[in-house]
Amino acid sequence: MSKTIRLTAAQALARYLTVQMTEEGDPFIAGVWAIFGHGNVAGLGEALYSQRDKLPTYRGHNEQTMAHTAIAYAKQLKRRRAMAVTSSIGPGATNMVTAAALAHANRIPCLFIPGDVFGTRAPDPVLQQIEDFQDGTVSANDCFRPVSRYFDRITRPEQLMTALPRAFAVMTDPAECGPATIAMCQDIQAHAYDYPVEFFEPKVWRIRRNRPDAQDLAEAAAVLSKAKNPVIVAGGGVLYSGATEALQAFAETHNIPMTETQAGKGAMAWDHPLNLGPVGVTGSRSANDACHLADVVLSVGSRLQDFTTGSWSVFSNPDVKMVGINAAAYDAGKKGAMVVQADAKVGLEELSAALGDYKGAGPIEGSKADWFAQVDPLTDAPEDGNALPTDMQVVGAVQRAVSDKSTVLGAAGTMPSDLHKLWKAKNTGDYHMEYGFSCMGYEIAGGLGAKMAEPDRDIVVMLGDGSYMMANSELATAVMMGQNITVVITDNRGFGCINRLQMGTGGEEFNNLLDKSHHEVPSAIDFAAHAASMGAEATHVSSIEELEAAVRAAQGSNKVSVVVIDTDPYPTSPNGNVWWEVGIPEVSEREKVRAARANFEEKVKERLL
Repeated sequence: MSKTIRLTAAQALARYLTVQMTEEGDPFIAGVWAIFGHGNVAGLGEALYSQRDKLPTYRGHNEQTMAHTAIAYAKQLKRRRAMAVTSSIGPGATNMVTAAALAHANRIPCLFIPGDVFGTRAPDPVLQQIEDFQDGTVSANDCFRPVSRYFDRITRPEQLMTALPRAFAVMTDPAECGPATIAMCQDIQAHAYDYPVEFFEPKVWRIRRNRPDAQDLAEAAAVLSKAKNPVIVAGGGVLYSGATEALQAFAETHNIPMTETQAGKGAMAWDHPLNLGPVGVTGSRSANDACHLADVVLSVGSRLQDFTTGSWSVFSNPDVKMVGINAAAYDAGKKGAMVVQADAKVGLEELSAALGDYKGAGPIEGSKADWFAQVDPLTDAPEDGNALPTDMQVVGAVQRAVSDKSTVLGAAGTMPSDLHKLWKAKNTGDYHMEYGFSCMGYEIAGGLGAKMAEPDRDIVVMLGDGSYMMANSELATAVMMGQNITVVITDNRGFGCINRLQMGTGGEEFNNLLDKSHHEVPSAIDFAAHAASMGAEATHVSSIEELEAAVRAAQGSNKVSVVVIDTDPYPTSPNGNVWWEVGIPEVSEREKVRAARANFEEKVKERLL
């Protein structure tokens, strides 16, 4: 008869988390972010307290953003470790749904542990309970189902013995990787059970490297070996696999140019001759022109979202063939691609061997130099010192000010476009962009998570005033935890990125910039004063030169630094010669909208040809 230990369900969960290990010998769950409420404070709160020396518990200021911190931690560590987040039932739980969706879109592991209704249903309906009039088993936590890779509701203490291993199997599987949700009925958290002692024995979760199927590999090699102008699209899977050296060796051996997605940026140094730069809507002309010409596209570790593919217009060669190397067959087979389901590193190595001495035509001569000749001057400080600077000039100033151990981080608005095009990443840790979900409010919380993941790196968060206003509370958390991140806020007085899109689709400026919105009192927000009130060292600068100096000084600070600069909301970086589909009204009284619709219809026809 096996030995048992009597624990509450919450105590069993907390103890289990402490013994799930990485191959390097670290706990896979590095800590738990918690905001306690009546649905988790008595059960999970007490259990986490008992494990506080092995499993740190961190307090956030908002359930969504503390989860963003956990997700950024896992992303910065290339999914090798993760964090858990817990909240009470009700608004605390539903606040985390957005973060779960972000983790799902980006294929990032995170363990969500929301409190739930009473398993006994004795006090039904409990405070904050959402009632479904046709289904008594539904709670607010069912919102997590479509945004979790694994979901379970614990209504009996012993159910943890099947639920937790399944959740960890998902989070550590390269093909299935994403968020797992274990909804804990609040009374069951406190119920006891005699758990087998072996359930709490340390377990190492090895992240497997799946080899490709031999026939799939042979067919992919046969197609690629006939290509005249192949191109590689490198996605985040290259970084998560640790396949950067394999990618460079593959590209050099076979003379195939490489393009990089937002998640894949840094897979090869920006100045490598075969790295043509960013691909897609936020891409460079050099990369996109190569994709237009390509007769075979080798996608490695990318889920090929529409910003990467230009709504599937960037691969415009009528004879183009797609080959996908991906741990997930679902992602490898996008757009009818030939599927090579495999780890990126192993897949590239074995495909290279199968190709033998095959070589492609290489990059279009002069295209990369022409691109940088066009965009580099845009990042210089303005000659007119009194002119309102552009976001491109802000990017240039930050790039010049940071060190080789810096990471630039962003998520939404103008910055993803300008950083993807203009930031010159040398290594895999230099660039951290959440663009799978493009979630405003990720940035500051994400900066905290990235800093916790790699304390020796200088984390530089870049965001606009719109994102700052949506979610800034974890700035106070960073201050309280002594995590010295640098935050650069570009104040263009509204949602400048969407305002430009509105104008570009024929719309009038409406409800995006603050002075184009329905406000009785003009906005006059002092972001530096606000950040300072939360304990940051904050300053408002009036020029690009002052910005560069302030960011450089912040790199050596041991405190949270915030630098605010006013920017022009209208200029944007050059178009990379790729269309992006946005629905434009078929009927309008306005000529600008009708003209935009006519152009839209032409682009749709071109894509279908």
